[in-house]
Amino acid sequence: MPETVSIKITNPDEKVAAIIDELSANLYLRFGSDGKNSFTDWQYENSKFVFVVAEINNEIVGCGAIRPIDENVGEVKRMYSKVPGKKIGQTILAFLEDKAKALGFTDLVLETRLKNQEAIQFYQKQEYKVIPNYGKYKDRPEAICLGKSLK
Repeated sequence: MPETVSIKITNPDEKVAAIIDELSANLYLRFGSDGKNSFTDWQYENSKFVFVVAEINNEIVGCGAIRPIDENVGEVKRMYSKVPGKKIGQTILAFLEDKAKALGFTDLVLETRLKNQEAIQFYQKQEYKVIPNYGKYKDRPEAICLGKSLK
């Protein structure tokens, strides 16, 4: 019987620090930056900020988040799966997209590094399209931004 991935909404706090630290270490090893700076303004009490973990057999195997950019646009953050080939990323992203729709977002956007071809291909398979760099990524040639309409 295949292992079931379960998704739980939680806060990015001590209980899930290990998976966030693993993601940051992974990014730093691969790209020289851990991405933590883009995740410092989390609003714990704001229901439009959603952080989830993925679990298999009560072990945290992935995480992801969305936060508002404006009334209609959410940003995907901190996507990570530590076990390839189990559809953990797809399960997390599908959950976040459904949650984003329920929260009234019409679009989701995200940024990753141009060097991160795995991530770019993953998002493109999930129907995300390359969009102009937004916000703090506008003048960052190492960044690539993608977006998807939820309508």
